[in-house]
Amino acid sequence: MASTDDTTHRTTDDETEGSPDPGSALKTARRQLRRAADHLDIDPNVLERLKHPKKVHEVTVPVERDDGTVEVFTGYRAQHDSVRGPYKGGLRYHPAVSRDESVGLAMWMTWKCAVMDLPFGGAKGGVAVNPKELSSDEKQRLTRRFTQEIRSVIGPKQDIPAPDMGTDPQTMAWLMDAYSMQEGETIPGVVTGKPPVVGGSKGREKAPGRSVAIATKLACGYYDRDLSETTVAVQGYGSVGANAARLLDRWGATIVSISDVNGAMYDPAGIDTASVPSHDEEPEAVTTYADDVISNEELLTLDVDVLVPAALGNVITRANVDSVAADLIIEGANGPTTFAADSALEERDIAVIPDILANAGGVTVSYFEWLQDINRRAWSLERVNQELEAEMNSAWDAIQAEYDRRDVTWRDAAYIVALSRIAEGHEARGLWP
Repeated sequence: MASTDDTTHRTTDDETEGSPDPGSALKTARRQLRRAADHLDIDPNVLERLKHPKKVHEVTVPVERDDGTVEVFTGYRAQHDSVRGPYKGGLRYHPAVSRDESVGLAMWMTWKCAVMDLPFGGAKGGVAVNPKELSSDEKQRLTRRFTQEIRSVIGPKQDIPAPDMGTDPQTMAWLMDAYSMQEGETIPGVVTGKPPVVGGSKGREKAPGRSVAIATKLACGYYDRDLSETTVAVQGYGSVGANAARLLDRWGATIVSISDVNGAMYDPAGIDTASVPSHDEEPEAVTTYADDVISNEELLTLDVDVLVPAALGNVITRANVDSVAADLIIEGANGPTTFAADSALEERDIAVIPDILANAGGVTVSYFEWLQDINRRAWSLERVNQELEAEMNSAWDAIQAEYDRRDVTWRDAAYIVALSRIAEGHEARGLWP
């Protein structure tokens, strides 16, 4: 297993922007770090440490395909910072998984855990593979071999993976089982996002979408918008987008557009979200249920009160930001707004509630799951949802206080909260000689 740390392999923090947009998660995360640091009196040595991951593990993952051939994939686990607790973050199966993407997303996880005041640091990783091209058996073999390759750097007190793009509760169950078999005992706390029958938490799958809906409700309340008079467009109808749309629909908002990879359903009178299958329920089904179909690009430009990009990163860019007509953007996906687009939205006074708050329900309920696994005591769904709402309200209050006190964006306010907590941890613990 190859491993690099912040002293041996640093990615250049390039300030230049290519065409049409830089789009790098790592560049964006570093820029956002610097912006927040400009508002705080932080030891520059602490800031320098936070620009770089603690370690990045790169592994090769040989997998026997169903036809007997062997294919070798590349896997990563980036561990950014653990000053507040064990590393925490998802594992994704996607062709675009790379070292730099993993590092950038791990940095976001550090900020996300800190803004939610969870006792975790940030990690991220996965395998560069198209999961749609794998059978279930192949995916299981890939997961078990990948687990073995990174087994020495994960654990319930060290680094706790979770589902992400291209992975799901079943993937996490395979990971937990592979790890436990090698350790000689059942260790459910090594991973979160598992099925409840093997130590997962009720409400975990729906938690990111629920937190997006809660963030939307809180933001609308701040701007004196009644949800019953609010129109919403949601790009992406997977686990995040569908659950957010359905909850907002239940709370009285009018969902006028939802989408999947094939296009978007559009109905200005409102969509009955319960009648449209999510991606998990029926993959790529949105347009087959639609009377009026528009493109995903058109969805981003609809004249709505709230836009929720909940599909992929880097969908609001310098190329299309001038066409965005929503008054409020709630980031359901990780990094859906590029740095250049974010600056343009700020100039237009379009409020953006950042991903590190809006979709933090996943890691928050993962924390609840971790606690349940450690204590071997399951929580009810009602308790999980109540605790999540309480944590979201607490994080919102802290961010709103910074937003009201300073001339900053919501994203800057969230980063200020997170960075303050992380810096305090580093200053308290000091630097090992």
